[in-house]
Amino acid sequence: MKLILLGAPGAGKGTMAKLLTAVDGSVQISTGDILRGAVTAGTALGKQIESLMKSGDLVPDDLIMGIMEQRLQEPDCEKGFLLDGFPRTIPQAEALKDLLERLGIELDMAVNLDVAREVVLDRLTTRRTCSNSECQAIYNVNSNPPRQEGVCDKCGSSVVQRDDETAEAISHRLETYAEKTAPLIGFYEREGLLLNVDAAGPSETVLAAISARLGTS
Repeated sequence: MKLILLGAPGAGKGTMAKLLTAVDGSVQISTGDILRGAVTAGTALGKQIESLMKSGDLVPDDLIMGIMEQRLQEPDCEKGFLLDGFPRTIPQAEALKDLLERLGIELDMAVNLDVAREVVLDRLTTRRTCSNSECQAIYNVNSNPPRQEGVCDKCGSSVVQRDDETAEAISHRLETYAEKTAPLIGFYEREGLLLNVDAAGPSETVLAAISARLGTS
């Protein structure tokens, strides 16, 4: 499968991508994870984007498109891919369309995970993430805490609240999403690729709706 996952921060794009990759071996491509890894590694790219990520601002398109062009041509993408959190703007969507045409890749659909604002706020303010860039396991202090407080169950690294998941940063991210990213819903609807899914319920229900459209259920 070759999918784009749309939705506000906290809509469950990362969780759904991981479930979908288990269906047919497609690879999850999260620009957020790639960029956070660069920040942790202290690369030139990481230093350039660190301040942008902390404030919740978007990374410049030329950096993102360069990353995506390289990533989509790696061998593990041959089985399929799920773009998690990309594109985020209409110009990025148009640039991605041109890139995919050049690479001879055809999308199956763009899935919009629809979740109310209050649900998003609750999810993100209570979310914690493993600090190990090779792990990035996600927890929730209310519904899915680590067995030992502050310690990742999977790798033993510290579990932290990300800088972009404080109340102030979340509000900024949601404002940015409403202004720049939500219009992608209309873009992909016009392209005939959009599937809207109510993502407030259990992950299994969301997965079933997507699989039914793909014909993999």
